[in-house]
Amino acid sequence: MQAALLPDRGVVKVAGDDARRFLNGLATNDMDKVGPGHAIFTALLTPQGKIIVDFIAAEAEPDDGGGFFLDCPRALAAALVEKLNFYKLRAKITVEDLSQALGVMAVWDGAGLSDFGLSYPDPRLPALGARTILPSDLAAEAAADLGATLTDADAYDAHRIALGVPRGGMDFTYGDTFPHEADMDQLAGVDFEKGCYIGQEVVSRVEHRSSARSRILPIGYDAVAPSSDLAVMAGEKQAGTLGSTAKGRGLALLRLDRVADALESGTPLNAGGIAIHVVKPAWARFAWPGETKP
Repeated sequence: MQAALLPDRGVVKVAGDDARRFLNGLATNDMDKVGPGHAIFTALLTPQGKIIVDFIAAEAEPDDGGGFFLDCPRALAAALVEKLNFYKLRAKITVEDLSQALGVMAVWDGAGLSDFGLSYPDPRLPALGARTILPSDLAAEAAADLGATLTDADAYDAHRIALGVPRGGMDFTYGDTFPHEADMDQLAGVDFEKGCYIGQEVVSRVEHRSSARSRILPIGYDAVAPSSDLAVMAGEKQAGTLGSTAKGRGLALLRLDRVADALESGTPLNAGGIAIHVVKPAWARFAWPGETKP
């Protein structure tokens, strides 16, 4: 079992009588599904349906003070607080950025629910393991208590990349990416049955028309790792942009039609002259390029 404190993650707390209802009116997922020990993956969108910030929402036990803790990108924690306060109006809630006091630890390759903080299975994929919100200085003690080896965040990043799970800010750009493009519909980040939320019409239209033209796809390579942000080329055509890479695997935001054309014609893909190939993940339920839609 491995564990790592993730320095790129921040924590925002939303509490109060109206907290669940308030968040449910904004988030892409159903906040009624959140309970102690059961978190959800979700996002806040622009009215045009693009991701402002994605986060994992967890709930504390009432005996521990209750409230929702949002495991979010640390660089966007202050912006998330500002956005939530903008929508607050008369809602009976409080919103706090606790990123200075609390961190997020990931545990994988084994069971990892800790007693040292707010712990929950990662709602995106079981293989991602579990996460714990806790004071950062307790990470080593919490990992030892679980029998986990405390390693660095790069090891977790390699694990995430190998599973094909995107990370905002590295694999897609906030404010310019739709949930389907970031595979949120595949990774339990969107509830298509819940009530209205900001951006819902666009997301529902993409889902019902199966009209996502681009998606983040896992890729593999055999040579030296190509650099992030390189154009992915299929012959003379740009098929997309490369994101994060580690240990022979990576992620790229790709045009599905151009990848399908390349596969059909036998045209190799490359990034910076380094050959790459798409790798279908076990979680993919969309029409994979070159295959019939499931």
